[in-house]
Amino acid sequence: MFAFILRRLIQAVIVMVAVAFVAFLLFQYVGDPVVFLLGQDATAEQIRELRADLGLDQPFIVQFWHFLVNAAQGEFGISLRQGTSVSRLIAERFPATLELALIAALLALAIGIPMGVYAALRRGTFLSQVFMMVSLLGVSLPTFLIGILLILVFAVWLGWFPSFGRGEVVSMGWWSTGLLTAKGWHHITMPAVTLAIFQLTLIMRLVRAEMLEVLRTDYIKFARARGLSDRAVHFGHALKNTLVPVMTITGLQLGGLIAFAIITETVFQWPGMGLLFIQAVTFADIPVMAAYLCLIALIFVVINLIVDLLYFAVDPRLRVDRGGH
Repeated sequence: MFAFILRRLIQAVIVMVAVAFVAFLLFQYVGDPVVFLLGQDATAEQIRELRADLGLDQPFIVQFWHFLVNAAQGEFGISLRQGTSVSRLIAERFPATLELALIAALLALAIGIPMGVYAALRRGTFLSQVFMMVSLLGVSLPTFLIGILLILVFAVWLGWFPSFGRGEVVSMGWWSTGLLTAKGWHHITMPAVTLAIFQLTLIMRLVRAEMLEVLRTDYIKFARARGLSDRAVHFGHALKNTLVPVMTITGLQLGGLIAFAIITETVFQWPGMGLLFIQAVTFADIPVMAAYLCLIALIFVVINLIVDLLYFAVDPRLRVDRGGH
């Protein structure tokens, strides 16, 4: 187990160094931060002095090392667009994105798994066919179109939900949350549903496919031969083994929800990291882009490590294989 964790940690460090190198290249080849800070009217002497102050006159490898050290401490410099510390901007926006992703993931799991189980156990029924048709629509429709349709129906026509913003939030130190207020829940509902729909349909179809596969295995036939009830076979044996690969996919999808909430946050003007990244790209705010890239990579690495450990703990075959080697 220790060797498994150590190997994964070494892989995580290598991945983060590679991502940091790509982020560092943004500073080298996507515009000149000195020009952004001083403007087009700066003199050659001012440019030379600022480059020296920022360490941009040093060799490439020295600059990259300083970037690594600062990134490990969560420091990415000053936003070229807002003139504020990038780490402060990320700290202000990250709670909104994390809450949105977690609510969307919980919705996808709470609805997708039961739908997938029903579609597998009741194949051919009318409701099962409806579930499959809905899942096909959920996979096919782009996220921005789903968001616009929800705004049109529930915000414009019916007036049930607000179409933008985060609503009332409560600050707890540096963390802010809207989940402790009624208006916060009111505002997060439509963005969370928009973000959850694709994940929900993916989980439903995966659970259905895995459930059908498990129900064909020999140990399920033996369980039936022993006289176990359908409930015990379906939920005590089949569903338990079905959820092992689902757990892996869900963990990786959570990282995807955080990383790719950009479209949803833009449609609903949700004040999270996705909207911050879009604004940074528009204004070529390189420090913010680099910080976003490194943070998303870190989230994926951490989630992937947790999923690997859970998979290792749940599936005894992996422990046997490791022990054999």
